[in-house]
Amino acid sequence: MSETLRRPAEAIYAGELAALAAGDGDRRPPGWALSPRAVVTYLMGGAAADGTAISEKYVGDRRLIETAVATLATDRALLLLGVPGTAKSWVSEHLAAAITGDSTLVIQCTAGTDENQVRYGWNYAQLLARGPSREALVPTPLMRAMEGGKLCRLEELTRMGSDVQDTLITVLSEKMMPIPELNSAVYAQRGFNIIATANNRDKGVNELSSALKRRFNVVVLPLPDSAEEEVAIIVKRVGEMAQSLDLPAPKNVAEEVARVVAIFRELRSGSTEDGKVALKSPSGGLSTAEAIGVMVGGISQATFFNDGRLTPETLASNMIGAVVKDPVQDKAVLGEYLETVLKKRRGFEGYYAALTDQI
Repeated sequence: MSETLRRPAEAIYAGELAALAAGDGDRRPPGWALSPRAVVTYLMGGAAADGTAISEKYVGDRRLIETAVATLATDRALLLLGVPGTAKSWVSEHLAAAITGDSTLVIQCTAGTDENQVRYGWNYAQLLARGPSREALVPTPLMRAMEGGKLCRLEELTRMGSDVQDTLITVLSEKMMPIPELNSAVYAQRGFNIIATANNRDKGVNELSSALKRRFNVVVLPLPDSAEEEVAIIVKRVGEMAQSLDLPAPKNVAEEVARVVAIFRELRSGSTEDGKVALKSPSGGLSTAEAIGVMVGGISQATFFNDGRLTPETLASNMIGAVVKDPVQDKAVLGEYLETVLKKRRGFEGYYAALTDQI
């Protein structure tokens, strides 16, 4: 087993990418490792020309992925938009891995991100010793992507300030980055583009300016339509994560995932599945990603503290952590849900008892 905690997608799925490339006879845009059709097959699953099975990376509408891939084949940048937990970063990583074979050129946007982290920085020792020079310049992932004709990923674009966001306008419009200190510029090589992700649900979001929005093609990634689809996504991802963490997956994972998803979907939507009872929703999103975190945490607890048995008791504390973000408001919401809905539901007795005991 690799000692690396998490390898990039192009390393994990190197065999699939190589098989797709070997049998890919379709037209490839400049700088692309695969044709757009092969990229979609890589994300949505299928088979390579030699029969190699291609695993499904994204469970959802194929047309959304086709639109995203077609956008990246043009000079328009791609913005993946959606509420937290809709696999925006996951899709972004796999698109970069399939298109250029390098998903590691990433800028994680935060409230503290400044222009130097987006455009370029300086090695101050060399700058003081020799003055401004190309050798003293420290390229960012964006600059390296421009020079190498690759994709740069900007995660949570709306997290950084609007003034810093707008430093991207020249790059997206002119495909060049001025370096006034050197009286020069970096010009993007063919194959360069940007994939950004953003959501408008969390606190601290900075709206994109209209000038910047116009330079992105927006693809909205929705939450799973049905409980069955969400369960399938979670079971798949939990299995992969358990394997990478060397945690044995209990046999009843799918059954417990279905119960956790049922609870999360009702709290998230504000009504029971049959629509007969209106519910208050907690302040958190209770996304698919949070359900995955609950299950992985529960499996870890079951492995080390419950003889490998995955039970409502091993999942309850993780569920409470996902639901109760506001200690006062969310605890009241969960308590009301337990008494009005879960207490009367067959098959959920263990969850009612465990959650009530720990809340």
